[in-house]
Amino acid sequence: MRRRLIPAPLLLPLVLLLTACGGNPAASAGTGADGSGPVTLDVGDQKGGSEAILRAAGELGNLRYRIKWSTFTSGPPLLEAVNAKAVDIGGVGNTPPVFAAGAGSRITVVAAWHGTSKGDTILVPDDSALTRPDQLKGRSVAVAQGSSAHYQLLASLKAAGLTLADVHVKYLQPADALAAFTSGKVDAWAVWDPYTSQVLRAGQGRVLTTGDGVTNGLTFQVAAPGALRDPKKAAAMKDYLARLRRATAWVHDHQEEWAKVWAKDTGLPYEVALASVERTNSTRVAVAVDKPLVASEQQIADAFAGLGLIPREVDFGDFVDTRFNGGLPPSTTAAKG
Repeated sequence: MRRRLIPAPLLLPLVLLLTACGGNPAASAGTGADGSGPVTLDVGDQKGGSEAILRAAGELGNLRYRIKWSTFTSGPPLLEAVNAKAVDIGGVGNTPPVFAAGAGSRITVVAAWHGTSKGDTILVPDDSALTRPDQLKGRSVAVAQGSSAHYQLLASLKAAGLTLADVHVKYLQPADALAAFTSGKVDAWAVWDPYTSQVLRAGQGRVLTTGDGVTNGLTFQVAAPGALRDPKKAAAMKDYLARLRRATAWVHDHQEEWAKVWAKDTGLPYEVALASVERTNSTRVAVAVDKPLVASEQQIADAFAGLGLIPREVDFGDFVDTRFNGGLPPSTTAAKG
């Protein structure tokens, strides 16, 4: 398929979507068993995340609770909302929980998925002279602080014999980073799908390196401890996670169908959505929150604590709850974190 530039007006709905927050409760909700009416589950989401998958898979019907969706630009602000009790549960990558835990936030990892890290990339402009990660020394790199891309950048630099001190890190949220990248204000951008697919399909950049083999490919659902202590909300979370696991499995065999829904919801061109689904989202498998997973995340926590990028050391095992593991397979996380 011939690549084409995404015109500026098309990027605007994405920014609006990413900054939206609140409203939009799920349409179907029954009355609770005690007759008091359904509980409301406040769910944090990211672009092309849980709501899109659940809707595409037909998993938002016959709910016995309401869902109120809030959409965030990335994991760190979503977890700030969890800590503030504005969100009960939400989906993030492998690094935001580490930063939140390091800041003393009240968050709990309750579910996990494992997949490829090929959509986690360091991008450079098409006309860049850079061809290897070690050539990033002295260059400027945009990244969302505390995001999964932040650790992907750290790990990729380490694999190339560099550290974060060897590059000029520009902490920018995705919308601002995209603008900086496409205008030539930064030399590279560490980011995740669907932004990776958006840039590649638009012919605005190319992949310098990916997180494949250097990061653990984990994504999480993270809950507020207070919501977990509420029996009704905990029950709603159990059902919500079961639906999300089924929906994620559904995507494996319905990639085109889900890409159409996702493209319509986000304003992404269909070919961008499909590329992201094929590269990243269709590889995710639900796994247990277990000891190998905790050990892998502990390596991320230790790396950032060692650099002074989180204010204190973290025992990641203190920030997980295994009650929703059910019959899930053990974590297949690589030891390299």
